[in-house]
Amino acid sequence: GLLSVIQKLKGSPEQELRIVLLGLDNAGKTTLLKCLASEEVSTITPTQGFNIKSVHSHGLKLNVWDIGGQRSIRPYWKKYLGSTDLLIYVIDSADQKRFEETGQELAELTEDEALTGVPLLVFANKQDLVTAAPAAEIAEGLSLHTYRDREWQIQACSALSGEGVQDGMNWISSQIMNRKK
Repeated sequence: GLLSVIQKLKGSPEQELRIVLLGLDNAGKTTLLKCLASEEVSTITPTQGFNIKSVHSHGLKLNVWDIGGQRSIRPYWKKYLGSTDLLIYVIDSADQKRFEETGQELAELTEDEALTGVPLLVFANKQDLVTAAPAAEIAEGLSLHTYRDREWQIQACSALSGEGVQDGMNWISSQIMNRKK
């Protein structure tokens, strides 16, 4: 997954990107991060605080900050937003009871001054579950079409199987390439 994004950028001068990975608790953020790092995803425990994974390869360093999504931790999210190059927001597509809550959190985040113009990738996770809402329906519910101050993309995925994750990473790669132009 992540390796092919890095390989596309091969030959570029050393570039370091800060990516913040947010979403409600149990959305699949840590599973997604482990998937990106090609690590085992069978045993995941709720994130208390944050995880950071850095991947160095072919002159690119991606620093991914996975910050816990429990209600008690969310007020601290803003402390991690400075110097963010890209925001990845993960949604549990099967937990429709929490769509309104996750939408409010995302709207608050994108209004933060530190994230002005920062590209947004929304992973509509857990698409492998039969109760999962389609990504297009989630995008509509989140009113993503109203986000005019930034590039954004919603990507259906399953962090457990890895399906759709590479497509999201390809979008990130295209964002990085467009910035260089």
